[in-house]
Amino acid sequence: MKILNWTRREFEAYVLLYAAHCNNFETKEEEEYILSKVDKVTFHKIHTEVVVDSDEDNLNKIQQYITENELNQEEKETLLKDIKNVLFADGSVDLIEKKVFGILNKIIK
Repeated sequence: MKILNWTRREFEAYVLLYAAHCNNFETKEEEEYILSKVDKVTFHKIHTEVVVDSDEDNLNKIQQYITENELNQEEKETLLKDIKNVLFADGSVDLIEKKVFGILNKIIK
């Protein structure tokens, strides 16, 4: 896999957009929550990458970033909380979103 030259914000945008897009669409509420965390330029730059990448690539990139950049426990907990907030932004969590959260939880912890 190639070297990821993401900033921390770009990584956060990637993870949150992946969570929002895991069921193949993002709701307005999910998008609004992500935009409350990252700027529009970062959002749009990373959005294209998330959509173009396969699920396997998405998860591999997230794992690679976590491995290469030591996140402390507080950063990991904050990221997991933000992922939950994205998934619940539209008021419901479907089966795919639950599965993706479980996978991301294992990768991040």
